[in-house]
Amino acid sequence: LLISDAAQASLYPEIMEAMKPGATLGLSHGFLLGVMQSDGTDFRKDINVVLVAPKGMGPSVRKLYEQGKEVNGAGINASFAVHQDATGDATDVALGWSIALGSPFSFATTLESEFKSDIFGERMILLGGVHGIIESLFRRYTANGMSDEDAFKNTAESITGNISRQISKEGIKSVYDSLDEEGKKEFEIAYSAAYVPAMDIVMECYEDVESTNEIKSVVQSGNRFKASTPGIPDLPMGVIDGTHVWKVGAKVREERDGNFACHPFTAGVYCALMMAQIDCLVAKGHSYSEVCNESVIEATDSLNPYMHARGVSFMVDNCSTTARLGSRKWAPRIDYNLTQQAYTAVDAGVPVDEALIEKFKNNPVHDALAVCGELRPSVDISVTAFNDEVRKELRQKA
Repeated sequence: LLISDAAQASLYPEIMEAMKPGATLGLSHGFLLGVMQSDGTDFRKDINVVLVAPKGMGPSVRKLYEQGKEVNGAGINASFAVHQDATGDATDVALGWSIALGSPFSFATTLESEFKSDIFGERMILLGGVHGIIESLFRRYTANGMSDEDAFKNTAESITGNISRQISKEGIKSVYDSLDEEGKKEFEIAYSAAYVPAMDIVMECYEDVESTNEIKSVVQSGNRFKASTPGIPDLPMGVIDGTHVWKVGAKVREERDGNFACHPFTAGVYCALMMAQIDCLVAKGHSYSEVCNESVIEATDSLNPYMHARGVSFMVDNCSTTARLGSRKWAPRIDYNLTQQAYTAVDAGVPVDEALIEKFKNNPVHDALAVCGELRPSVDISVTAFNDEVRKELRQKA
């Protein structure tokens, strides 16, 4: 059922009615279950319901599948779930589908666990969170005298470039370990100040998804976009690349020289949000394979390479409607909390929380990521500034 989330929400009663007994309903993520829980309904009991959720957006799945023709084992990993097995072979169907997509490894999950981690993750570190971090740090760096171009290089370029590549290949802690002593001190200051303000928004977001409030918001937004209300103008979803920071980014990408910074303060803030998301998902009972995929691997091996090639603002406007809505809603919340709480604490000279830093260094997720790193695709995704597998209205032509 590879139709938009809004279409699933409005059409699922007709789809359920039309399915034959013993048929299999295949889902690419668990959004529909959240809608049905919100509506107080359930799947028919005489059908199979399976999930295969590749850990990346459609263009990443396709690109790595194509690269896999040349390199054995290339492809993007997926999670799978069997929500209902009416015929006794639903697991075989799900795993066969996952292999057909080119997934070298398929991680077990549940439909409910997947939709919670997926919808939550794209609002935080995968999309909305990185959007909010860059906006907040760009303002901070330029206010402190950094040029616009250098501020962008030390925020967006740093995150989607060296920081992401380092995390992808060697894990989150390796970013800290790679810094010199002064850099480690700056990382610790940023991480210590940002972790709790980030966790504040992370927990709020997760609980909004968990309660299905966030899903209701997506459905309501879809209804607003497609139906006019008397006396109310049309409410289309615009693009975000008109503001100053993203215009600077377009110029910086045009003039790249191949040297990308790893700014220690930026790294500390980014890793603080990533670790807050990880700790939240672990506390909510998600498996480490799902935690690593939704909080780290999907960011560094799927979304961030596209952000690096085309820009964060482009990525915000090229994901699913559900993700686009989520980024617009939650990025300002991350931006606000970091600006109002984290950076003011740094400026006030609040001491580093040494216990928090030790918790970061010894977090069990580092061991889990080491295992996941062994299972990552055997090639890096190849992305250029002019890839065609994007929304037609947003394509750039050479």
